[in-house]
Order: sequence, then C-alpha cells, then structure tokens
Amino acid sequence: MCTASMSVIGSSADNALAESFNATSKRETLQGRKTWCSEREARLDVFGWLNRCNSRRRHSRLGQRSPIVYETALDTTSTTRAQAA
Repeated sequence: MCTASMSVIGSSADNALAESFNATSKRETLQGRKTWCSEREARLDVFGWLNRCNSRRRHSRLGQRSPIVYETALDTTSTTRAQAA
C-alpha cells in the first residue's frame, strides 16, 4: 500500500528523493510486466529489486559503487583513522 506524501508543497524538504527512488523501482521492476499471479510474487519481485539495488547495482553518486561496497569502504577508513589516532 502506498501513502500520499505528507510534505508541504514547494518546500525544500519536498519528497523528490523518494519520488526518484519510487520511479526507478517501478521502472525496473515493472519492465515488460503487467501483472503478477499473487501479491506474494509482487512482493518478492520488489524485495529482489531492493536487494540488487543495495548489494550489486552501482550508483553514479557513489563513484560507480554499490551502497554496500561504499559503506564498507567508509567503515574501513573510519576504523583505520581511529586506530592511527
């Protein structure tokens, strides 16, 4: 179930990021598909997309790295800096 945005129209805190994320998920999940046999099948497709998005899909904003690789690199850098101090 989707809920309408609760943001104020014209606010700088508008939900552009969420809208972009939703548009991408719809475009990539619905590609060539019109229906699912069940709600469970639809949920599994969305879960599969989210898993791929977080673990394998490269993001230009993260230097063409997946979020998991990016966060792992940050954790390693933070640990190394803390040990050096």
